[in-house]
Amino acid sequence: MLLLDVDIDIAQYQAPPMRGLFYLGGGEVDTGTIATVISVAAAISGIIIGWSGRSRTIRHDTASDASNDATIRADMEYIKRGVDDVRLEQRAHGQRFDALSERVTRVEESAKQAHYRINRIEDQHN
Repeated sequence: MLLLDVDIDIAQYQAPPMRGLFYLGGGEVDTGTIATVISVAAAISGIIIGWSGRSRTIRHDTASDASNDATIRADMEYIKRGVDDVRLEQRAHGQRFDALSERVTRVEESAKQAHYRINRIEDQHN
């Protein structure tokens, strides 16, 4: 094992001058540089947080729109069924009206024949 005998006089050692706030790895870091780095980091984190909030809002809006669309579709289906029921009832009423019209025509013909017979009987008695 090799031992080097180095005699260092601490009194003669001078630390390099520090002009800035921080001293890293032999190079100076100025206060302005630190402020710039912090500002850039804050801006980048703001962009990231804003973007994630926007993405969350878009997802929430999409889910809300899908829910509203489903509700509207269900309501439209309900209305369609109601309209179909009304059409069926209208068709049934039309058929009943046609049947009643036919019966009224027959009754009118029968009444006409009855009046004709009554008139003949009255003529025979006079």
